Formats: sequence, structure tokens, C-alpha cells
Amino acid sequence: MSKPTGADDAAQKHAGVFHPKILTTLRGYDVPTFLSDLGAGLTVAMVALPLAMAIAIASGANPGAGLVTAIVAGLVISALGGSRVQIGGPTGAFIVVVYSVIADHGYDGLVIATFMAGIILLIAGLLRAGRLIRHVPEPVINGFTIGIAVIIATSQIADFFGLTAQGKMPADFLPKLEALWTISDSLSLSSAAIALVTLVLIVLFRRAAPKLPGLVVAVGLTSAAVAVFGLDVETIASRFGALDPHLPVPGLPAVSLERLIELLPSAIIIAFLAGVESLLSALVADRMAGTAHRSNTEIVAQGVANCASALFGGLPATGAIARTATNIRAGAKTPVAGIVHSLFLLGFMMLAAPLAGLLALPALAAVLVLTAWNMAEPQHFVARMRTPRSDQVLLLMTLILTVLADLTVAIGAGVAVGLMLRLRRRGAPEPDWHAPDR
Repeated sequence: MSKPTGADDAAQKHAGVFHPKILTTLRGYDVPTFLSDLGAGLTVAMVALPLAMAIAIASGANPGAGLVTAIVAGLVISALGGSRVQIGGPTGAFIVVVYSVIADHGYDGLVIATFMAGIILLIAGLLRAGRLIRHVPEPVINGFTIGIAVIIATSQIADFFGLTAQGKMPADFLPKLEALWTISDSLSLSSAAIALVTLVLIVLFRRAAPKLPGLVVAVGLTSAAVAVFGLDVETIASRFGALDPHLPVPGLPAVSLERLIELLPSAIIIAFLAGVESLLSALVADRMAGTAHRSNTEIVAQGVANCASALFGGLPATGAIARTATNIRAGAKTPVAGIVHSLFLLGFMMLAAPLAGLLALPALAAVLVLTAWNMAEPQHFVARMRTPRSDQVLLLMTLILTVLADLTVAIGAGVAVGLMLRLRRRGAPEPDWHAPDR
């Protein structure tokens, strides 16, 4: 598939580097369009609700941080972004790097790194770097995405099967597998049953009733079963306590030059992931809705959104591919749908936060296992094996480094090797990205 950049480039030249889509789409905005956006916003909010909390938990943060990110960053991305129907918020792509930053530098370190990443993205967008990001080789993107999927799935084994660990689980892949094996005898049949039933229900709902918010229905049903039957299964409340029913007061932790230098590599990785994932998500929106996004405007919006998320103590944010696709299928017409989605989440936080405490952790683990499966895109495995041998090696190298080393090494090595391969193919067409299915 080719990149839909013609209209995007024309719009950029006409409107300048920063021209949010909402300014275009609100011309002639009417009641029927608003009703379409309202319904889509409610639908995608129901999908985002459990997913945002599950991503936060898997990242080593409080589930409330996921909701704050979806509310604050999601609203900013929709209001300022260059895509007509993009939905922003926390995504699975950040789980690995966020978990690592929190483990090494604490949550305050993550907040500072996220704010720094926002500044980097803001500068990149103003310097028109939106198109440069597209020169990252697709095998590198696929390699670290599959690697992240492997790590996410592994990180959910304990909650999925109700395993009880003594102390904190190791962050590195191989030590984590070893630790999981040592506690395998603590398996909880109740937890495993809840996770498996949730997984099956989500898949069944997606196939039988794709317009139904099957994810939230499945998680709600199995969590209700835990409460009604008094099953010995961990919930959000039992592990994390009650969620705050309001947004935190904006602010940043104390910073120093030494701290900024220490966190710069993490900030660069967060910015890179946010830039790549947002443009991939915008491509999905273009394919599904027949629109054309403004890449530099989108990057600027991602920068502002990450700064805003950090100010409210949230996680890194970017365009969420699955939620964007859900938004389009639900009938979204303009960025108002994304704004409405954030406002619905804010309403839930303020009025129904205690209900979130009843959500079962194995059910949320099932959500992330399915997210990891979708990120890996196994349906494209055969097609990837038919690509040039050099692309296969590049994908495999990036995947292995992502799993066994870290994202900084994986992306740095992958991009470097990819650019060298690109120089050897000087007569080849411009590199392209395919819109992912996840």
C-alpha cells in the first residue's frame, strides 16, 4: 500500500506546519455530525476504559495514571492533531520502556522523561520532521513491535494465572521467565478461569457483534462473576486501593541538569515511539476513512499531549491504532469524537471510580494478552517470510535485541543497519509503511 501523502503535503504547504484538523472539520458542523461523533466517542470510551488501566498496571504504574493519560492526552491529541479521527492515549507500545524507566528512575523519573519527550516531539514537528520518521525501515518497526508484544504477553503470565510472587518480578526477560517458573506451583484455577473466559468472550463478541464494545462487556461480566461468587481473585481495589475520582493538580517533580541528562535516552525513545506509533495510527485512519492526515501537525500535537500528560502525572501517550479503528467503525466524523471520548472517561472517573476497583486483574491480563497478539500480527507472518533476506534479518535482529537487551539498543541498531541497507539499494523506491491491522 502506498502512503496517502499527496493531500497531506498539499495541506501542509497551504496551512503551514501546524494546522489542526478540527479547524477544518468544524466548518459546516451540524447536529447529525455531532450525534455521530457523540455515539462514536461513547463507544471508544468504553473500549479505552479497561484498556487504559490495564496498560498502566502492566507498566508498573497505578491504574489511575492510565485513565488520566487517556483523558488529558486523548483530549489534546484530538483537539490539536492532524488526523480527523485519531484517538490518543496510553498504548501497549510504551509498556516496556515505561516499566523500565519506573524500575530504574522511579515514577518521578518517568514524568520528567515524558515531559522531555513532549518537548522533543514539539521541536521535531515544528522542524517538519514528520516525514523523516517515515524513513525508519518497516522491518525495524515490525521487529520492535513483535518484541514488545512478546514482553507484554510474558508480563501478564502472573496475573493471568494468579501466580503469587515474593517481592517484585524481575524486569529483564530471561530472569522474569525463571522467576515465573519458580512460582508456577502457586497457580490459581479461579484466576486462570476468569482470564480464559474473558479472552474467549472478547473474541466471540468481536466476531458475533463487532459494533458492541465487547471488551468492556467481557471484562465487566467476568469481574461481576468474581464479586457475585466471592472468588479468590485479585481486583484493582485489592491491590491498588480506590481510584481518585478527580484529576491530579498539575505540576512537575523537582529537576536538575544531572537528572535531565540521565533521563535523556529514555525521553528520546519515548518520543520516537510516540512519533512512529502516531503516524502508523494516522495511516490506519486514512485507509479506513478515506482521509489524509497532516504529519507535522500530528507530531506537534503529540508533543503537547505528552507535556500535558506529564503535568497531570500521566503516562506517555500516542495515537492508539485499535481505538482509532473502533472510533471510525462507530461512525466518527471529526476530532470531536475523540474529545467526547475523553470527556466520557472524565465523567466515569468523577462519578463511578469505585466501580473500577471491582475489575478483576486476570480479566485485564486477558485484555493485554489479546493486545499483544494483535500487535504481533501473526496473520502477516508468511508475507514477512517472503520479503528480502536482509529485511528478515533486520526484523529478527531488532526483535531479539528488544526482548533480550532493551529498546534503546534495538532501535538504535535497527535504524543504523536499516539505513546502511538502504544505501546499498540506492535505486530502490522510497521506503513505505503498511497500515497495521492491530
